[in-house]
Amino acid sequence: MKQLKKFETFQRLHHQSAPFVLPNAWDAASAAVFERTGFKAVGTTSAGIAMSLGYKDGEHLPFETLLDVLTNIAGSVDVPVSADIEAGYGTFPEEISENVQKIAKTGVVGINIEDGTGNPEQPLSDASSQAEKIAAVKKLDLPLFINARTDLYWLRHCDSDFRLQSAVRRANIYREAGADCIFVPGAVDTKTIHQLRNGISGPLNVLAGAGAPSVKLLSDMGIERISLGSGPFRASMTLLKTIGEEIISRGSFRHMTEGVLSYDDAAEWIRPPKK
Repeated sequence: MKQLKKFETFQRLHHQSAPFVLPNAWDAASAAVFERTGFKAVGTTSAGIAMSLGYKDGEHLPFETLLDVLTNIAGSVDVPVSADIEAGYGTFPEEISENVQKIAKTGVVGINIEDGTGNPEQPLSDASSQAEKIAAVKKLDLPLFINARTDLYWLRHCDSDFRLQSAVRRANIYREAGADCIFVPGAVDTKTIHQLRNGISGPLNVLAGAGAPSVKLLSDMGIERISLGSGPFRASMTLLKTIGEEIISRGSFRHMTEGVLSYDDAAEWIRPPKK
């Protein structure tokens, strides 16, 4: 599937009668597992990629390393891949635009770009400045689906009414700037998701996690996209921890051996990336 066709396929997934679930991979192997399981597209997790390579999340991973990982992931599966590029590895629209052109060359057909800054003193980018970055990416006219993320629901000590109004306002500003979809992680209760759905135009993306509604309930609310985020990566780390604890404390190997893929099956699922 060529890149343009993958982009069109990914775009259509956001305009179905039911939401699609987007699993987030951190390397070629995890992407291959998700594809083999039956997912129609794969996203990436910035946290999973960074931590798997020994870096903290939050653009601590070198940009060139990110490009290499994205190239491997996109080249290892046939389904569309969307990349979490955090805040775009830049401050100004021109920097973001230049970086996104490099990202598009990896073979991905979508990006997540967020307004979170990681700075406790100023946790969110100015909405108009963020809109300028989104507009700069849109102006490139690349086969790249723009998922604009607002981190308002990850802010602590924030009035609920202010949070909702600000999230809706930012979302619609980002949509007007050219975002194809809006991502609001941290919103998990049905009332809030309903309110966001009613206030935001266009496709809406929510994050699955503890306390989040089921796929069926989210479908009934009109949600188009459900991301798994760093959940699968953290679950994998947890399994490794469980395996290690069992071996150290009991001297047994049940969690490592029962119901797992054989070596041959695992090898069959992996193929060299198409450069």
